[in-house]
Order: sequence, then structure tokens, then C-alpha cells
Amino acid sequence: MIYRLKKWLGLLASRRLITVAIVIAGLAATGVILSAIIAPARDSIRARQPALRLDAAGAGQGAALAILGGFRALVADFAWIRMYTIWERRDLPGTEMLLRLVTTIDPRPVYFWLNSARITAYDFPFWRVLAAGGFETVPEDVQRRLSHEQARSALRGLETAMRFHPGSVELWVERANIELNRLGDLNAAAESYRRAWELPGAPHYVARLRAEVLRRAGRRAEALEWLTRLHPTLPPADEGAAADVVLGRIRDLERELGVPKERSYRPPGARE
Repeated sequence: MIYRLKKWLGLLASRRLITVAIVIAGLAATGVILSAIIAPARDSIRARQPALRLDAAGAGQGAALAILGGFRALVADFAWIRMYTIWERRDLPGTEMLLRLVTTIDPRPVYFWLNSARITAYDFPFWRVLAAGGFETVPEDVQRRLSHEQARSALRGLETAMRFHPGSVELWVERANIELNRLGDLNAAAESYRRAWELPGAPHYVARLRAEVLRRAGRRAEALEWLTRLHPTLPPADEGAAADVVLGRIRDLERELGVPKERSYRPPGARE
């Protein structure tokens, strides 16, 4: 009995060693493949090429990606962790290269796309201004140009993301936020918030944001019309829907537009 137990434990230990060896070998192969993909991409960025196109960078990289197979998610995670290390050093070419690499290897997580857009739109212009001498030295028009360049780059990344995730509310909201906060394009932001709201599962705050952006763009009549169509659809018991807040904004817009009392919005069930 003891002999059989020892033999069984020995076999179990051997199998575990074999499994560990396979995992180590797989990770080593993954590292080699990742290096094969990164090297030409890094060279392209360093050479200041306009954009990195891993999907058309050559048969060698395409074959490397194909070899990854089921390891793609793991490699993408490793590359994302590596990206944060480089990000902390404010290495813009290295960070940009890894952001593109991660979404090329595994475009499935929306998280990768969202954070790539945020880093591109918010961090990169900050780094570029610092590299050019700082905010007190770089003229405001140059700062604005750098901000707009990076915002448009982020929007191009989101457009690519939407091809993989056409039903993502988060991507449309992120697009609207960048159009609003980085480009100052109120009309584009209003349209993107509208597109986000039309998708299944959109949170109620998206509709309220669209109304606010319309108001700020001087399109108050449209904002009022939007809210009066929205309000009857909001569940009163749902705090997230904020039906009372929406009604308050309707009243504010009516006062701003001088809407007569007899033509003011009447909520469903309200007394005459």
C-alpha cells in the first residue's frame, strides 16, 4: 500500500513538473514572438512614421500573431503591463507602440481601447508640452494644437475600436467626452451622446449630457424638445433615471426660452 502511494505521488510530481515545463516553454515562446512583433513596430515609431500599421507590417508579424493562437490574451495582458511601466517614464513613442500592439494582438477587451484613447488624448499632449519646455514656455496656440492632434488620434483609435465593438455604449461616450473636453466641439459631442443613448443598455446620464451640451451650444430649443421627449420614458422610482432632475432642467429651459405657461410641458399624470 505504501509502495503504491509513493509510486502515485511520484507520477503526480512528474506530471506537475511536465506541466510547469510546458508553461515555462510556452511563456518563453510567447516572449520571443512578442519581441518579433515589437521590434519593427518600435523602429517605425522611432522613425516618426505617421502611424503604426501592424496589420500590414509584413508577413513575419502576421505569422507571429497567428502562432500566438490561444496565447493572444495572455500576451496582450503582458504587453499592457509593460506599457504601464513605460507610461510611468512618460516614454511617448514606447507607450504609443505598446498601446497599438495590445489592441492589435487582442482587440476584444473594450478596456484596452478606452484606456488607449484616454492616454492618447489626455497624457500625450501633456507630455509633449513638457518636452517642449513646459506650460509657461510653450505658447497657448501650440498647446492647443498639440491637444487637438492627440485628440484626433484618440478618435481614430476609437473609430477602429467601433469596428470590433459596434454596440459599445462606452466607446461612443468616450468619443463624446473627447470631442467635448479636448476639441471643444459641442455639436460633435451632442451627436456622439445621441448615438450612445440609442444603443441598448445606455445609462440615463448620457441623455442628460446630450441636453446639457445642446444648451451650451446655444441649441436650447433642441435641448428642451429632447428632454420633453425623454422625461415620459423615465421610471420615477429609478434614482439613476433622475426624472425630477430632468423635469427641473425642462423648467429652466422654458424660463430661458420664455415659453408661456399654457404651453409648458406637462408630465404624464399631472393635474391640469
